[in-house]
Amino acid sequence: MRKNRRRKTFENVEVIDAGAKGKSVGKAPDGRVIFLTNAVPGDVVDVMTTKKRKAYFEGVATNFHTLSDRRTEPVCQHFGTCGGCKWQHMGYEHQLYFKQKEVENNLKRIGNLELPETNPILGSKEHYFYRNKMEFSFSDSRWLTQKEINSDEEIDDRNALGFHIPGMWDKILDIKKCHLQQDPSNAIRLETKNFANKNGLTFFNPRRQEGLLRTLMIRTSSTGEIMVLIQFFEEDTEKRELLLNHLKTTFPEITALLYVINSKGNDTIYDQDVICFAGRDHIFEEMEGLQFKINAKSFYQTNSAQAYELYKVTRDFAELSGDELVYDLYTGTGTIAQFVSKNAKKVVGVESVPEAIEDAKANALHNNISNVDFYVGDMKNVFNNDFISANGQPDVIITDPPRDGMHKQVVEQLLQVAPPKIVYVSCNSATQARDLALMKEQYKVTKVQPVDMFPQTHHVENVVLLEKRV
Repeated sequence: MRKNRRRKTFENVEVIDAGAKGKSVGKAPDGRVIFLTNAVPGDVVDVMTTKKRKAYFEGVATNFHTLSDRRTEPVCQHFGTCGGCKWQHMGYEHQLYFKQKEVENNLKRIGNLELPETNPILGSKEHYFYRNKMEFSFSDSRWLTQKEINSDEEIDDRNALGFHIPGMWDKILDIKKCHLQQDPSNAIRLETKNFANKNGLTFFNPRRQEGLLRTLMIRTSSTGEIMVLIQFFEEDTEKRELLLNHLKTTFPEITALLYVINSKGNDTIYDQDVICFAGRDHIFEEMEGLQFKINAKSFYQTNSAQAYELYKVTRDFAELSGDELVYDLYTGTGTIAQFVSKNAKKVVGVESVPEAIEDAKANALHNNISNVDFYVGDMKNVFNNDFISANGQPDVIITDPPRDGMHKQVVEQLLQVAPPKIVYVSCNSATQARDLALMKEQYKVTKVQPVDMFPQTHHVENVVLLEKRV
């Protein structure tokens, strides 16, 4: 070990595991954990620490003595800088192994739960080009590579259209090709940037809060429809129409061409007016004959094919016979509620976002589903005794909360309602385990099914079936 002021260098560290947030894990000579950003389990490396904490270090591998047999060659030229696909250098079968391991470890260690044998994780058939929604940011001061910084050459083109550098809100990496969304996504992004450059459309500067072009969102669907939304920082009718008409002409396959004028401090669009420039203001997603209307603000699982697998697991775990009253908590746009409705007597969905509930009701009407009801409100306030009295005692509750999990009051109400079965869908097995620990005296975990929605990343979904103890 060599000391360098506050940084330390550890030599010949064996990388033994994959940890949280896509980082790998090594051990310092004193036994403390080292979280690494650029290594794969099985590597033997020298490490320079970047942060020191009481129980662990954070660091980067600076020299590789042995390369792991779990490694594979990343396909993306931006790997290691972009930060969006942190596991791209690990073979997919190994990604699945560590995702399943994380789910089981969280349920056992955080939840202290007795588990049945976990079903093998459901991997994605598509390892790349699986996302149906991508958001890119414009910048007039793009991130420079070390090679560019060291070069004596004058850099004229500083415009970028791409992704934020991890941890840097004002630094954008210009993306040449992204391997996450199917074409024509890359073609649309590149043409937008090139046309803007040629025609003098200014790119946004978040520090100075100036520039015309702010963000680009592209949504695609399994039905082949495409939505493109350009967010402008200010209104310039001539230049706005110039760009939008060019995209309309160049890409006639665009189903919904939209724009937003947003001059506020942040680039979120949920409180902004979305204006339809050409086509319709929505696209359709389809699943088992059901159609779901997706507008610019709609939430829909970003991997359409794996969403279908996730919903099938949820429906199978619920084991509906057609006579059950089902509650779908955190229903979003009602996709799960409608997906299981044909197997239930009635489904009641609850969600806090008013626009999502509007979409849910519209989709149910479009799909001619009459045995679903949707309610809007904060879950911990809406899901109470009066709600149960008005809607009936549920036979099955499906809950699919955000990453933070369920509020403690919601868990308490679940225990008071005490349905025979609860199906808990989660995008964060750590908070899922925390919630399940609060329920384990009354409920037993009888099935566990991890589902990989996001290949090349550490993220993993997990579905658990809880059955009431006798």
